[in-house]
Amino acid sequence: MLKLLRLTWVPVVLVLSGCDVQVHDETPAEYTANHDIGMYEIKATVARDAMVTPGSVFLFALGNNQKVPLSQAGPEYRGLYSVRCQSSFPLQIMAEWKTQAFSVRKKLVPPQPRQVKLTEPPLAYTASFDASGKEPKGGWIGSVQYRFVTVPSAQITAARIDPSSDAPADVKAAKAISLQTHFPVVAGCGDRAEIRLAATDPHAHGTLVIDTDHPSVPHWSTKVEFAAR
Repeated sequence: MLKLLRLTWVPVVLVLSGCDVQVHDETPAEYTANHDIGMYEIKATVARDAMVTPGSVFLFALGNNQKVPLSQAGPEYRGLYSVRCQSSFPLQIMAEWKTQAFSVRKKLVPPQPRQVKLTEPPLAYTASFDASGKEPKGGWIGSVQYRFVTVPSAQITAARIDPSSDAPADVKAAKAISLQTHFPVVAGCGDRAEIRLAATDPHAHGTLVIDTDHPSVPHWSTKVEFAAR
């Protein structure tokens, strides 16, 4: 009798063990934020057991109250997840499939959502301005724009002009640049915050250093230069 029970359980175990799918989430751990598009690729691959009905496996990306169907191309599934003005987004892959016994099964990978990080694109590294002709009243004017896209809003709380080096000529060139903007400067997500400068020397140059309340970009340096064109 015991031998008969063992033999009876063998096909049951084989059926149960052959009805699963293995989902591998291949979405990167982080992306550089792209505010203009606001879409990020979700990618996963699937391996199915023998008892899973061919063509019956469907994947969905879950997070932020979204359920995004992923399109299949061979073993790969891809889709686009929409998000803006956040520094990360939660992600789970939900798989649905049918077995040859016509039962429908589901699983979540990973069991708890993981966070995909979104990093700020680099801000302005350099900026140059035209200082041709006779000096206008108030000096030659230039402006540097900054854009933050991973927070709902950001403030540039302060700024200063540092010399490019300790050399006397660089110190003099930096002193010829003054800030024309009142702080703080508040910018909504994706908006451009402008810092205006004025120069009394057509060869003025230096480093514009800004301070912000953005947790990922507390400071930023931009090389600025005025020159005749």
